[in-house]
Amino acid sequence: MNKSNAKCYLKNGQDEGGSLLELMAVVLIIAIIAVMTIPLLHEQMASREIDLIARRFITHAQFARAQALTLGTPVHIAPLNGNLWDEGWVVKSPCQDRQLKPICGERYWFSQGDIRPVYFKGGGKQFIDPYTSRRGILFNAAGAAKTAQGGFVANRLILGHDRDPALERQLILGSGGRWRICDPRKDARACR
Repeated sequence: MNKSNAKCYLKNGQDEGGSLLELMAVVLIIAIIAVMTIPLLHEQMASREIDLIARRFITHAQFARAQALTLGTPVHIAPLNGNLWDEGWVVKSPCQDRQLKPICGERYWFSQGDIRPVYFKGGGKQFIDPYTSRRGILFNAAGAAKTAQGGFVANRLILGHDRDPALERQLILGSGGRWRICDPRKDARACR
């Protein structure tokens, strides 16, 4: 063999390396695999987004309960604007009936803005007080979630996602103040 020759040959005389056709076949296979995994990636991202909002809501509710216990006064977690949880929520210490309104000021602890593409589905009672028809959870000085008339609140919120309508998480508050997140696709029995 001549050293000036540009081609490299193996011992048996064949070319080393691959042809353009082989390279295109490899690129095509990689593209097909990528296209097949994109829906799984979107589902995984939607699942992470809904789990993040669920954990954030529960963290804020647990903070509200802890503040009620620590301060010895009621603390409220309620929808930010009007009566819709989707627009966000706020944790605040409301004025007491026994406090004079001019000297009482609500104290805002946390607020969460718009949570799109995650939304609250209409299922569950969404922590609506049956006496006032307002949404929210009021933790009294003992840390119990009670209605305006003194009844215990044991309720749930159901989260959904715009990209995957079947994706759902249920935030369940038990009467003892314990929260849990339930995925009905994985364990429908636990979500009852």
